[in-house]
Amino acid sequence: MPKEKPDVKNLNDNLKKLSEIAEWFEGQEEVDIEEGLKKVKEAVALIKASKERLKTVENEF
Repeated sequence: MPKEKPDVKNLNDNLKKLSEIAEWFEGQEEVDIEEGLKKVKEAVALIKASKERLKTVENEF
């Protein structure tokens, strides 16, 4: 089942999810490569969505 694209409009949720991903990595003694790769891909999508939202907000002013 494909993951949903991050919501561009909800920056707070994206930042919270990024924080959770970072905490997951910090809490691992040994990172499972496949699980780590999934988390990195999710983080990249969240970062891209957050950048889009920030650009939109910047253009509103």
